[in-house]
Amino acid sequence: MEPSSRHDRLTRLAETTLQPGFVGTTVPDWVRRGIAGGGLTSVVLFGRNIVDPEQVARLTAELRAENRDLIIAIDEEAGDVTRLEAWTGASRPGNLALGAVDDVDLTESVARDIGRELHAAGISLNYAPSADVNSNPLNPVIGTRSFGARTDVVSRHTAAWVRGLQSAGVAACAKHFPGHGDTSVDSHHGLPQVSASAEEIAATALPPFVAAMEAGVRVVMTAHLLAPAYDPELPATLSPRILVDLLRGELGFDGLVVTDGIEMSAVTARYGIDGATVRAVKGGADAVCVGGEHAGEATFDLLTDALVRAVVDGTLPEARISEAAARVAEFAAWSGSRTRAVVTDDEASDIGLVAARRALRVLTEQGRESVLPLVGAPHVVELSPMMNLAVDGQTPWGVAAPLSDLLPGTTSVRLTEADLTESGDLLDRKGLDPAAERSLVVVVRDVARHGWMSAAMTRLLGSRPDAVVVEMGVPNGAAPGAVHLVTHGATRVSGVAAAEFLAGRR
Repeated sequence: MEPSSRHDRLTRLAETTLQPGFVGTTVPDWVRRGIAGGGLTSVVLFGRNIVDPEQVARLTAELRAENRDLIIAIDEEAGDVTRLEAWTGASRPGNLALGAVDDVDLTESVARDIGRELHAAGISLNYAPSADVNSNPLNPVIGTRSFGARTDVVSRHTAAWVRGLQSAGVAACAKHFPGHGDTSVDSHHGLPQVSASAEEIAATALPPFVAAMEAGVRVVMTAHLLAPAYDPELPATLSPRILVDLLRGELGFDGLVVTDGIEMSAVTARYGIDGATVRAVKGGADAVCVGGEHAGEATFDLLTDALVRAVVDGTLPEARISEAAARVAEFAAWSGSRTRAVVTDDEASDIGLVAARRALRVLTEQGRESVLPLVGAPHVVELSPMMNLAVDGQTPWGVAAPLSDLLPGTTSVRLTEADLTESGDLLDRKGLDPAAERSLVVVVRDVARHGWMSAAMTRLLGSRPDAVVVEMGVPNGAAPGAVHLVTHGATRVSGVAAAEFLAGRR
């Protein structure tokens, strides 16, 4: 084979293994050229690419003009991680709420509802569900994205979510293998480590992935974490011991393996984005997700060139990248046929609100009869943490807005840790204003993980023991406040369900 012909072939193979994101709501020229050239087989959409479902449908049609089987992926977990509804807030609760209800039929219906919307918009692959068992309650990156802390609950709801989504013509993706729930570091910023033994991981973290495979999942996403029980040196995304020996060998998975965002610090801090990409494909990944933070032609070209050079210099076996590209092409043909299939619309349009209402729990009712329903417009204090990069920080959440609709005249303030650090008296001036005759609602989000939030809540309750507390993150067992309401997620629809309850409308 002539050198130029081999280089062109390797370039196409490298492009096929990449799943890049891009900026804008129309197709950039470099993406169009890559698809037309026969190499680029996948793209990923983020919130920045989305205005509304109709615009997304036009965008996906434009993307598929050159390749009708183009894989178009999105990270639409619903709940706190939403892309389609990043600007409006999710209309469906997330995994923790569904796990709290523990009705697999409901979970399957919610996932099918998500799938129908994605299918109508032209999406063929959804990077969901999270199959992680949130066994560490202080986990900074999974939390409400998990169905819960029990392996059996997570397993059955992971399977139900996969069945529901794929019944609507959209491929599911179980993540983050081999399980990101027992970690205390956000892989966007550092390298988490799972200290459990192989036997403990097999008993607690792996069963949901097995359940997903049994339900027919066609894609598994890797985790950027170190699991010394399997590989003491390489993160799972880069580890043949985990991706080949464990996932494919021991568990028998024969579908597509895609990386978590390859630009995350857990892998790039040591290897660089190009080095991590090469090592991921060499280690057993078939597709490399990139573009959450580094989107554009320069990154695409950098990674393509890195893969080609690695094959040429012998670092990456040509047989391995050929195998990866073939698996991507096989998945593209399978998912493309499903994208073109007709999907019926037979679910209630309010399934998300139904699920959010069912997920509400009242943990403390020591003074409920004298506090609820709220009489008149309350004052709402929302204590807002800094979100991890998986969650779009601009996505609307909370209880104040829907309460304002139900109880006109509601006043509110949203305070961050920085607000309270910079102005010590801000909590007193904003949190307890107006006067005590108005009901006070304190909204928190993962209060157990944030010392400043816990201190602020305690201070407010010290002055107003009759206050209502709404926890919109992972509940921690403690239940301060005259009434303590848990939503199991901070989606828009969870806020609506909480507001209805507080106002006595449900």
